[in-house]
Order: sequence, then structure tokens, then C-alpha cells
Amino acid sequence: MLTAKDVKVLDLNSEFFGVSTETLMENAGKGVADFVFKKYKPRVVTVFCGLGNNGGDGFVAARYLSRHCRCNVVLMKDPSEIKTSLARKNFERLKDVNVIIYGNEDEKTLVDLLRNSDVVLDAMLGVGLSGELREPYKSCVELLNREKKNFSLVSVDIPTGFGTSLSLHPDATVTFHDLKEGMNRENCGEIEVVDIGIPEEAKVYVGPGELKVYYPRNKSGSHKGDNGVVLVVGGGPYVGAPVLSALAALRTGVDLVYLATPKRVAEAVYSLNTNEGVSRKHALLLLNLIVEELSEKDRFVTKDLNLLSGLLDKVDTVVVGPGLGKHDETKEAVKKLLSLCREKNVSCVIDADAIGVVGSNREILKDLEAVVTPHRGEFIRLTGEKVPDDTEDAEKIVKEWAKKLGVTIVLKSSEDIISDGVRVKRNMVHHPAMTVGGTGDVLAGVVGGLLSKKVSPFFTGCIGTFLNGSAGLKAFEKKSYGVVATDVVEEIPLVLKQFL
Repeated sequence: MLTAKDVKVLDLNSEFFGVSTETLMENAGKGVADFVFKKYKPRVVTVFCGLGNNGGDGFVAARYLSRHCRCNVVLMKDPSEIKTSLARKNFERLKDVNVIIYGNEDEKTLVDLLRNSDVVLDAMLGVGLSGELREPYKSCVELLNREKKNFSLVSVDIPTGFGTSLSLHPDATVTFHDLKEGMNRENCGEIEVVDIGIPEEAKVYVGPGELKVYYPRNKSGSHKGDNGVVLVVGGGPYVGAPVLSALAALRTGVDLVYLATPKRVAEAVYSLNTNEGVSRKHALLLLNLIVEELSEKDRFVTKDLNLLSGLLDKVDTVVVGPGLGKHDETKEAVKKLLSLCREKNVSCVIDADAIGVVGSNREILKDLEAVVTPHRGEFIRLTGEKVPDDTEDAEKIVKEWAKKLGVTIVLKSSEDIISDGVRVKRNMVHHPAMTVGGTGDVLAGVVGGLLSKKVSPFFTGCIGTFLNGSAGLKAFEKKSYGVVATDVVEEIPLVLKQFL
């Protein structure tokens, strides 16, 4: 079953993978018309159309039905109020066929139309309705329910008012691609599912739909900290990795990023801010990080947990792992940090060297809201199992382990695989040049930023891989095979601008 958001994601991703929304609407309307004509063989059909794309489906259905029978269209408001360009285009096309168009007429005129119709089509309001019905829809639904003994009533996609206290009670509903959440014979009548040509890629792969539908825009009146606060814990043996994660989280749109890192990394960040050889752009970006020095020069240790415990009270999400290394005391510190996150209800992204720690201590993951981001080698350290080469077999393994561990897994590969143990998606959007070091750290930061903005773990994985990969494609266009991870970071806001 599909939710309203699922439907919007599929529409947007279909466009991205080559099947336009116009084609989907044409197929939907034709599918409705075919069902009505085959089942009822009507002489007269009246189609009640709203102002959005559900109405657009009705306009297309009316155009096809007009080839076989007399067809009336009742538009709920003035044509100037049609909301989408696609619905408006299909409304204009009705002027070239034998369809009589009515406005929102008085009740007597509508009753006469209804009593002279064999079939009435309900294409007023589709999925995504919020709140109770308002006029003129409320009165129209009441009228149709009252008069429906005189004709066969068929709803398009879902009955108008579906899920509210006042809904149409059709004899049949023609829905598209799959059942919508909550549909059954009692509230929808006979249900006919029509294939409208959504491409397989839109079902299997992540696209801009997840980003556009699930990325949380800042609300008017929000304050600093309301839109995500991230803590990155990493570095020691490696300097760049935690910095890349922190910068990527910033570029994903969070309000604040703390970087808790050993003294060696902290000193490198300070020097970059003052080094004349560093570009002003990158130096200024580093100034946006809140750097918290850990106690040791080159590793994260257990005595640092006193500092981090206080920081956990300020943040929404912790990204742990980038550049940490594999020192025994660091492993112990990671275990205790993750336990603290569970106690304080702070979500986590577990990346790089931290993955092996939880692989050896899987009980840490119990009741922890976490996204784990392994590549194929790290997946073995997490699970003890090798990922099969066949993508469909790999999907099954990732899904099984996500369910078993109670986390979302983002397997980084030629086709990324994202699963929360229930759902699975793949991401194919990236470039082979993104094998350059640091792009995995960028992904961890992006995922952490999204998780801190209260995106669900599964969709942080979906959006994160698409956003990171799309930024990599843009960076490659400018830098070719000389692309580096900081180039990817700089393109993240441009991907957001393109798709949001």
C-alpha cells in the first residue's frame, strides 16, 4: 500500500527516470475511461473535477469517454483556479472534443445532471488532502452520496474526502499503480488497480523524489538549533576524515556542528584557518565548526566521555568513526559513547572504524536509533558475512542484517543499498571518480545532518546517498578526474537548490 508521500515520490522519480508526469496522467485517465466503458457501457457520463492533478486525471478520462458516449464535466471552481499546469493543459484539450463543461452550478442543475447520467466520475480530490472537506467539495460530496442510487459512482484514485469524517461512498474506485493506505472494499467499493507506466527504476532506485518530499525545510520563526545540531567524533590517526564529515553536515543544512577530535586534528583545523596557502573559501567554512579538543594528541579515549556527555545534551545526532583508528582504548571509548547515546536518546551515524567496534559488540545497537554506513569490507566486519556480487542477492543480505541488528544499513557500493530491515532501495547516482578518499566521510556527514533534522533513518540513507552522489556528479563536471572530497562538499548546496 502507498501513502500520499509514496505517491509523490514515485511521480517525481518517474520523471527523473524518463517517464513524464504528463504520460502518467494520460495513462491514468485512459485507464479510468477504459474501466468505466468496459464495465458500465454508459450512454451519459458526468465527471466532477477538482483543481489539482486528480482533476487532471478526470479531464483526460472525459476526453477518452467522449469518443464513446455523451460526457459532461463539472469543474468545482472557475478554470482560472486550476492549480497545476498539467491539469490546465488537459482542461484546455477538452475544448477540442465533444464534452459539455459546467461550472459549480446550483443544486437543481446538478441534480438534473446526475439523474440523467449512467455513471458519475469523482475526480475532485486525491491523495494528500489535509483536514476536513471545505466548500464547495463538502456540499458536492453530500449531494453525490444522497443521489447515488440513480447512477453508478466511480472514484478516481481515491474517493474524495477519503480518511476524513465526510467521504464519498463509491461503487468502484480506479486507483493507480497500487492500493493507497487504508483502502478497502467497504470504503472504496470495487477496487481496480491500473498500471500507469511508472518505470521500474522509480520503484527500485532513489531519486529526487525522496529529497523533495522528505527534506525538512526550515520553518518560519525557527531558531538556532531547531534545524539540526550534529556532533562529529573522529580523527587522530587521520586528520581530514572528521573535518570532511563535519563540513558535509553543515552544507546539508544543519544549524550547528561540533567537532570533537584529538589535539592533533584540532591544531590542524586551527592552522588551516590562518594558513595563507588555504583558500579563503575553505578557511571561512572551517570557522563555522565548533571545535572541541579531546584529551589526547592522537586518539579518542575513555576519559573524553566526560566532555562528550555534556555535548550530547546539546546535539541531536552523533557521527562517530571517521578517521578514529583502531587503538584498543579508542574501541572501548566508542562502545561507551554509543551506550551514552542510547541513554540520552541521541541518534547515531556509525561509520568507518566504529563499524568494526559494533560488529564485535552488536548488543550496543539494541534500542539505538542508528544508521550504519559500511563499504563491502566493513560489512564483513559488521556482520561476519560477505556481500554477494549479485545485486538482488546483496539486497536480501543487507535487509536481513538491518532487521537482525535493528538499524538502517547503507551499503556503499557501485549501487548503494539502503535498508531498515523492512524496506529496501538502491542508489545509482554517483560517479566512478568518487572512489577518491574522503567521499565516504562526506556521506557520513550528510546522513548525520539529515538524521539531526529528524528525517527517519531509512530516508536519511535514501536522501543521503542521492545527495552525495549528485554532488559528486556536479563536482566531476567541473574537476573531471581531479575531483576531491572537498569539491563534493561544495556542491551539496547546489543539489539542494536544484531539487528543493
